[in-house]
Amino acid sequence: MTHAAPAPSGLPRTRAALRASGHVRRTTTAEVRENLLARMAAGRPRFPGVHGFDDSVLPQLERALIAGHDIVLLGERGQGKTRLIRTVAGLLDEWSPVVEGCPVNDHPFAPVCPACLRRSAAEGDDLPVAWRHRDARYGEKLATPDTGTTELIGDVDPARLAEGRSLDDPETVHYGLLPRANRGVFCVNELPDLPARAQVALFNVLEERDLQVRGYSLRLPLDLLLVASANPEDYTSRGRIVTPLKDRFGAQVRTHYPPDLDDELALIRQEAALPPGTTVPSHLLESVARFTRLVRASNRVDQRSGVSVRFSVAAAETLAASALRRAALTGEEVPVARVCDLSGVAAPLLGKVEFETGAEGREASVLETLLRRAVAETFRARLGEADLEPLSDRFAGGGTVESGDLVGAAELLRRVGTVPGLSGLLERAAPESVDGPPTPGLAAAVVEFALEGLYLERRLSKDTVPDGGVYRF
Repeated sequence: MTHAAPAPSGLPRTRAALRASGHVRRTTTAEVRENLLARMAAGRPRFPGVHGFDDSVLPQLERALIAGHDIVLLGERGQGKTRLIRTVAGLLDEWSPVVEGCPVNDHPFAPVCPACLRRSAAEGDDLPVAWRHRDARYGEKLATPDTGTTELIGDVDPARLAEGRSLDDPETVHYGLLPRANRGVFCVNELPDLPARAQVALFNVLEERDLQVRGYSLRLPLDLLLVASANPEDYTSRGRIVTPLKDRFGAQVRTHYPPDLDDELALIRQEAALPPGTTVPSHLLESVARFTRLVRASNRVDQRSGVSVRFSVAAAETLAASALRRAALTGEEVPVARVCDLSGVAAPLLGKVEFETGAEGREASVLETLLRRAVAETFRARLGEADLEPLSDRFAGGGTVESGDLVGAAELLRRVGTVPGLSGLLERAAPESVDGPPTPGLAAAVVEFALEGLYLERRLSKDTVPDGGVYRF
């Protein structure tokens, strides 16, 4: 989460001023509930940047938040669980008062840690108040097998003991991640990977809303919304969520991959970090989205593992990188990805897919076959009704056109020659081209897409050559 600018200068700075302002103390779950209901009533976005969950995951999540429940999001890798959890923090108040200098973010009206209780008794309504932005009220921990209770809950601080304090003094405790997230939202990613002993340490946090540090007689009531993510137990063999901990979460919400092609495309456009000035036309982004969905549905792929949204994002970024490489080598001013760039997509993605045993040794071939199917589906969807006879007739007399990684857009258009109805093809294959005059790069991308589609539909032939292919009749 990004850190916000300093708090506005007009906010109360003492407990007396805070009380005089009419501030009402609310629990974290009450904050989230009331702000969520207000956004719902106003028709405002509740979970920005989340796609494909509107009719399935989000209603369940909203019910759980309104009920004030701690939540486990259960789903395969790359389904957007962490992104969804981070949006929950956006339902907190923008600014929240805390006792200045408090390590566990006590509310000035109800301090709970020993140090703040002592300060409150000594300073009364002069107790200084600081303000925390909602971004600072979100904490996150990726669970690993070496995560211990000390990191989550806390332990004795040797430096304070060295100051001469007694082991019986609760102020010698150095608080862990959970108490430091007090009055906020805390996320534990990959909860089954947390050792059983550390999971047991969460029992009190979730049920009694307090924590215990070693042998201290210390009850620290926590005001915390805990949200965890986990893979389904039939896939996550590294660990499991212990049964009593499962029981203490108020809600389990099952996530899934984007159900519709449009949602998949929206996620690619949102998440892909394309090099500045580089264009990946919409027909290629759709091919990548269809490719991802075909891989997820393939019986050659381990469906229990899943295929992350990061798979399609990486594919789009690789396409853009290939276009930028070609531009650097051929002197093109505007890098635009083309079908020839798809040849470099499958190999880098092999590490993102778990294959079934029967596909051993043929993993790259499986992906390449599915990628060709995705391009063919996109071709039928975008140019299936287009009149491509004039383009295919270009090859009837025995002509050929060679394309590839090192063939620039202008050179490809020169080799193809005049394409009757090019403007119509551009409008169908890359609707973004209607916003202005098409660049040579975009025109070449659509022409090559049409050639590849004719090849995949068996209306042209194609000979593979290093770094490209030769289209012929």
